[in-house]
Amino acid sequence: MAQLTYRDALNRAMDEEMARDPKVVLMGEEVAEYDGAYKVSRGLLAKYGPERVLDTPITELGFTGLGVGAAMVGLRPIVEWMTHNFALLAIDQVVNEAAKTRHMSGGQLSAPIVFRGPNGPAEYLSSQHSQALASYWAHIPGIRVVAPAFPADAYGLLKSAIRDPDPVVVLEAEMLYGFKGEVPDEEFLTPIGKAAVLREGSDITLVSFGKPVHMLLLAATELEKLGVQAEVIDLRSLRPLDEGTIMASVAKTKRAVVVDESWPAASMGSYVAQRISFERFDLLDAPVEFVSSEDVPMPYNHALELAVQPSVEKIVAAAKRALYLEESHG
Repeated sequence: MAQLTYRDALNRAMDEEMARDPKVVLMGEEVAEYDGAYKVSRGLLAKYGPERVLDTPITELGFTGLGVGAAMVGLRPIVEWMTHNFALLAIDQVVNEAAKTRHMSGGQLSAPIVFRGPNGPAEYLSSQHSQALASYWAHIPGIRVVAPAFPADAYGLLKSAIRDPDPVVVLEAEMLYGFKGEVPDEEFLTPIGKAAVLREGSDITLVSFGKPVHMLLLAATELEKLGVQAEVIDLRSLRPLDEGTIMASVAKTKRAVVVDESWPAASMGSYVAQRISFERFDLLDAPVEFVSSEDVPMPYNHALELAVQPSVEKIVAAAKRALYLEESHG
């Protein structure tokens, strides 16, 4: 089993899918000659040529629309956004075109396209380039949304996304591109719509997706020192959402903490917390705790930047509140 970085796992997935299916093409800013802004597409231009690995102008709306049109007529494009912050310029093509093609054509047309790129807070990028925008995509029927937290899932989910007959948005964690993990040598697909239980526990359920999943594991270790056994769930897929795995866990633990690095209002995390509160109301022994970023634009100052985001300390404190181990609910 190979140790691959998150970026190399994504690269391997695209390489294998481009070799398997000549209809798979990659387009975006700097994906070809520069080997990708984050080196995720390294080596693909040399292997597949400029007709399948296309450098585009700096015009997200334009090249995203090009990809959607190409998908409608038979190709399987992978559109790389240099960051999901820039994808806001292309939101019309995703929301009003790709997501609605199958519905508005009565099933006669489809748009098998992947939109991928880094999402979430990074470092020293300030307010416009360090945002977690998962809820923009998870809000829209007609597209699937995945958020891998580990190299193996980055590989398996991207391969599933490329083969999917409908549009898929892949939220890559910008701060995890260099993170290494085990990826099986043999080919595999990670199913879209299935969460992963990373750690079993009986006292409280910790739920998140993307980069904060790593905080959950560290928080679970800290809680274990207090005699608390935390169950850790990595959602992996936001649309469709694997409610079954979440609800089965909370039925067992009767307490939950949901973590999302986005802002709190109308976020994916607040939706998951609401679903738990509704579906498991009679079983919960405490209100569902929710940890998000503070409701402010991202500061540039690094100390403030860290202070506004979720942290292991904030997650542990939320778990203690749910377990009535510290200050009570107001």
